[in-house]
Amino acid sequence: MNALIKLELARAFRNKKFLFFSVLYPAILFLIIAGNADSKTKVDGTGLTLATYMMVSMASFGALTAVLMGNSERIAKERESGWVRQLRLTPLPGRGYVLAKTASAAVVSLPSIVVVFAAAAAIKHVRLDAWQWLALTGIIWAGSLVFAALGVAIGYVASGDAVRPITMIIYFGLSILGGLWMPTTTFPKILQDIAKWLPTHAYAALGRAIEQSQAPHATDVAVLAVYFVLFAGGAAWLYRKDTLKA
Repeated sequence: MNALIKLELARAFRNKKFLFFSVLYPAILFLIIAGNADSKTKVDGTGLTLATYMMVSMASFGALTAVLMGNSERIAKERESGWVRQLRLTPLPGRGYVLAKTASAAVVSLPSIVVVFAAAAAIKHVRLDAWQWLALTGIIWAGSLVFAALGVAIGYVASGDAVRPITMIIYFGLSILGGLWMPTTTFPKILQDIAKWLPTHAYAALGRAIEQSQAPHATDVAVLAVYFVLFAGGAAWLYRKDTLKA
């Protein structure tokens, strides 16, 4: 399995388009959104400046991009090309393929988080305690596994031709409605109510709690845990179904 992880990492880091959208694009988007914001105006109901608030949003968005976009399309196309079937003829255990995909995506997601943080600290002068930077990095990185599981599930349910539009609809839907592109306080009331139950909203909320030096809200932890169980369970079921079909 280690050899497959190395292969997946090499492929990911050679893909310049994927690296741009997963590592650099979130930082660029952060600078565009927070570019003209001053250091005094707070986002309603949070006590955080726009730059501090959006830093977590864009770091979460970058990790989401790396694990969701990376996993779903590659798995669907490799299934269609017969690569997954070939791997089943090797000593690699069935779960090893899924774990290798998830591990490689997680490694790629880390630079996207760090680059957003670096841009926020160097250009927008966001200042946090050392423990907050470390805790933010860890919780956003670990939380991305929820969306890595979703990417695996999409990769096993969609065909090679359909996987990109399906992934893009889910990707943009979760990002926008979950409040990663703009504070949900600017949404109409009905969209605010919907956002509270989306995994992306709970995901970013964990990071904002750390910025506020607070413990994560139990509701956000529970929402993220439920989605992880659903996505991981769905991915496992689809994987077994695909194995039996082959």
